[in-house]
Amino acid sequence: MKNFTILFTISLILLIGCNKNQNTNEETKKMEAELRTIIDNFLVDYKPLEEKTYTAYWNASINSTDSNWAIFADLDMQMNKMFSNKDLFEKVKKIKESGKIQDPILNQELIVFYNAILSKQADTTLLNQISKLTSEIELKYSNFRTNYKGKKLSDNEVEEMLKQNKNSKELEEVWNEQKKIGTLVAADILKLVGLRNQLAKGLGFNNYHEMSLTLSGQDPKEVSALFDELDKLTHYAFAELMKEINENIAKQVNKSPDELMPWHYQNRFFQEAPKIYEIDLDTYYKNQDLIKLTNDYYKSLNLDCEDILERSDLFEKPNKNQHAYCININREKRDIRILCNTKPTARWMETNLHEMGHALYEKYYAEDLPWLLKTPAHIFTTEAVAMIFGRFASNPQWMMDMQIIKPEDKDKILPTSQKILRMQQLVFSRWAQVMYRFEKAMYDNPEQDLNKLWWDLVEKYQMIKRPSNRNMPDWATKIHIATSPCYYHNYLLGELFASQMYEYISAKILNKPDQIVSFYNEPKVGEFFRDKIFAVGAKYQWNDMIEKATGEKLTAKYFAKQFVN
Repeated sequence: MKNFTILFTISLILLIGCNKNQNTNEETKKMEAELRTIIDNFLVDYKPLEEKTYTAYWNASINSTDSNWAIFADLDMQMNKMFSNKDLFEKVKKIKESGKIQDPILNQELIVFYNAILSKQADTTLLNQISKLTSEIELKYSNFRTNYKGKKLSDNEVEEMLKQNKNSKELEEVWNEQKKIGTLVAADILKLVGLRNQLAKGLGFNNYHEMSLTLSGQDPKEVSALFDELDKLTHYAFAELMKEINENIAKQVNKSPDELMPWHYQNRFFQEAPKIYEIDLDTYYKNQDLIKLTNDYYKSLNLDCEDILERSDLFEKPNKNQHAYCININREKRDIRILCNTKPTARWMETNLHEMGHALYEKYYAEDLPWLLKTPAHIFTTEAVAMIFGRFASNPQWMMDMQIIKPEDKDKILPTSQKILRMQQLVFSRWAQVMYRFEKAMYDNPEQDLNKLWWDLVEKYQMIKRPSNRNMPDWATKIHIATSPCYYHNYLLGELFASQMYEYISAKILNKPDQIVSFYNEPKVGEFFRDKIFAVGAKYQWNDMIEKATGEKLTAKYFAKQFVN
């Protein structure tokens, strides 16, 4: 009788448990089906609108006119309207908070979809103000040309003059003239910062910077901690490097090191390595077809980019955006394009390889990947891919493999080129500190003296002096602050991941640990990128994707091994 009671009780518990599990399974299936329907219905209208909007942005970039930017702004506002739908948000929020989506891929779609909608949960009037003002600012940047001695100079021409000219008076003059873009856009940017903060606070965040990082899947505190770590990691090495940089530049411009000013560092922002060594990489590229080199290189990895090049706009012309970017107009048709302003220089070789890295990431998403997940695992993971390839422009092994130089030239320039790459990475890492900390502080308190803050950060992290008594909005001369807000830190995270991938590929795929490699004519390297990085898109959380691809979560140790130690 006792045994029967026990068996009966166990059976009853199991029966109740089965019924409970059955009900839970049914609820899960019902909610997953509901979410699938919501997403699919949304995408029916959203996909064609996104294609029109991105096409309009492309058209405005290559022909910057009031009417073209107005078309883009109008379409961007239509996208805002779709994402700001309150009923849609409440439905998706309810599903997310239920925790009942068990399918891992659908759950990733939910995260991506929810964050996109959340970022637009504001009055459409506010969203439209942001879109319209951003377009107006972008138009000003696109149309600005530096007026130097009666001649209009493009950014390329300004950069070239800063690199080549050794006359301090002329350098100061062209530097000051280029900085005048800041006074044209500063007030608009501050207005935009206020609108963005209004949006963020309405959604429960302290400011727009915090919101941007959080909704991109990053913990703001962790990012700040990482930047603090990298500051400590690079401070001493950079200080030693600056002694060498200052001594060399001082000789070039016939000044003492303590007389050097920002216009002496061969770049508008000192974000690139100055030419202080005996080799000038530009001389190796001046007679090269950079587009053909890009195509031939990726083809050797069995990564086809000819279709992308055919759709792209790669050279300078009037009224064109002076920078570089990659855009995926249509994720299903793989209408991927690159904008460049190519010149036969090492910088533009790096840029072409970089932007094509972005483009190939977009091209090789798996066919069966849901539309919402046909996007990089994180914005910095696509930057990492772009960076690992862009670095090859100054890699003598790559230059020899691409028949740009001869084997004897490789041995001749290898030690110096490694020093150049190390210098570039350290210089950029310190510049990224300025950008990250400035934006973080600006969104935290836009009312502070931003002109002073900018130069305080430049002096601390880049270790160059501010011009005497200067009180100009030089921070506003950097287009990213206006048009790609709270983004720049991802470039530095990308450099960390690029070093991590380089170490993994060299040691595990090519079996050439601690060697200088270029990946040229190594289809298995292309296979690694296609299968482990590109194909999975946003299928996994970004750090899980990195661990699956390289065996480790994101770490700074390989960047330190390459460029600091």
